[in-house]
Amino acid sequence: MNADLLRQISFDKAGLVPAIAQQHDSGEVLMMAWMNADAVTETLESGRVCYWSRSRAALWRKGESSGHVQKLVDFRVDCDGDTILLLVDQTGVACHTGRHNCFFTSFKDGKSEVIADVMVSPEDMYGKPADPS
Repeated sequence: MNADLLRQISFDKAGLVPAIAQQHDSGEVLMMAWMNADAVTETLESGRVCYWSRSRAALWRKGESSGHVQKLVDFRVDCDGDTILLLVDQTGVACHTGRHNCFFTSFKDGKSEVIADVMVSPEDMYGKPADPS
């Protein structure tokens, strides 16, 4: 792993940096998650996106339980080094709710509206209902 790259990333006090996953060919923003140095290293070495799960306090290899993986196409760091952009090739859906991306709630004129349908049942992906968040 290139230690120079890790020095260019501004991890927060918890050792984390936000990472935005974007579909490389369409530009669709799929999700935002967190990475630590180990997740960055594994992602770059394996070519398969790995995040840090704050709720489990463990590495989270995208798709390890759902089969909906993200293959890394390009790894970018913003000008301040405090956000990562992952251009990915998403297999299946990106969101744990079964939607293609995590940005399925729109707020307009003081109202919220769900603007994307569930494409894959969370029960089918995980064997249990998804957290409604």
